[in-house]
Amino acid sequence: MTSLDIAPAVRETWQVPAFDTHFWLGHKHPWCVVIPVINEGERIKNLLAKMAALKIADVADIIIVDGGTTDGSLELKGLQQVGVRGLLVKTGPGKLSAQLRCAYAFALDQGYEGIVTIDGNDKDDPEAIIRFIDALKQGVDFVQASRYVAGGIAENTPASRDFAIRFIHAPMLSLFSGFKWTDTTQGFRAYSRKMLLDPELAIFRDVFMTYELLAYLSYRAPKLGYRCVEIPTVRRYPIGEVPTKISVVKGNLSVLRVLFYTCFGMFDKHSK
Repeated sequence: MTSLDIAPAVRETWQVPAFDTHFWLGHKHPWCVVIPVINEGERIKNLLAKMAALKIADVADIIIVDGGTTDGSLELKGLQQVGVRGLLVKTGPGKLSAQLRCAYAFALDQGYEGIVTIDGNDKDDPEAIIRFIDALKQGVDFVQASRYVAGGIAENTPASRDFAIRFIHAPMLSLFSGFKWTDTTQGFRAYSRKMLLDPELAIFRDVFMTYELLAYLSYRAPKLGYRCVEIPTVRRYPIGEVPTKISVVKGNLSVLRVLFYTCFGMFDKHSK
């Protein structure tokens, strides 16, 4: 299925990793919540339980995009019991950005007006999802969660990560994008359909495989004139554990490399 506002010739140009649709209960609401996961164990179960308690499924369709979970945490019956409407499983290459391209292509094909993304590792308070959707309804194109704006809460953030975000990552993306960002590495966000379909943004390219897409959207969306806001949220790291797929040395160096490539236009549509 392809939405009527996506020209077939344009859709054919999208580079989307191969994925399987393990189940899909259909498009019910104008908005969806995409949750990327891989081997999140009890964390994804806890997050989905919180979302069920908040009745998120009453206002948005919940879609999980799995990068290859093997820990048994995505049993279909259990997912449906907490309101999940779809499970996509990426079979092609790539990591987070590849997963997101799978989910965003699927959601846009289904005709959703906007997409909220929240990590499946239970660090973010899903209470903010309703506020994100309200912002989209009011014409915002890009909503970024922030633990650093007034009203936001950061608990147990590793000191090295806190320093890198506040003094390297966010300042660089603010400088080069022209929008003052405070919290740029986390994936708790919302995007309008209009923005994601912009051919100048061109998000469906194989250059986005790991963490490139998050930085690229923060850099490029303000430059294209899209309405961006940060909304205060709560982000909690458990004591003694850092639930992340980013390794301390290699992973963090990769994130910094992506940051510099992004800020110097290496992922822009017309870059060679």
